[in-house]
Amino acid sequence: MSSQAALPFSVQALPMFLFLSVAVISLFSFVGVAVWSDARRRERDAYYKNDMLKKMAETQGTGVEAALEMMREQDRIASRHRREGIRLGGLVTSATGIGLLIFLRVFRSDQPVYLCGLIPLFIGVALLAYSYVLAPKQ
Repeated sequence: MSSQAALPFSVQALPMFLFLSVAVISLFSFVGVAVWSDARRRERDAYYKNDMLKKMAETQGTGVEAALEMMREQDRIASRHRREGIRLGGLVTSATGIGLLIFLRVFRSDQPVYLCGLIPLFIGVALLAYSYVLAPKQ
């Protein structure tokens, strides 16, 4: 019996297996470092923001009012960015639904599978409706 027959995979597949193993390990290592560095950056931002607000509040006169107004302005900006993100997500999801409708209609015109494109289309419309009608505005 040959020694190659006893192997669970062919020797020709070994380079591809090694490449994929190294690629997966590298990918997850990179993702881990990226998430860690982003968390550190956010932590530093929060520390410096809190330190600045504390120094503003400690000053005589209008320091407390200025700090509160700055916090309100940051909340308004964050709320606006959140609404804009929801709108963008709704537009992208709606466009995906329309594209899926067209693609499936052309690809499988004999069966009504193109109606599956209505799912992302309606999700996108719901996101857009929420961002324009129901989302809290400031």
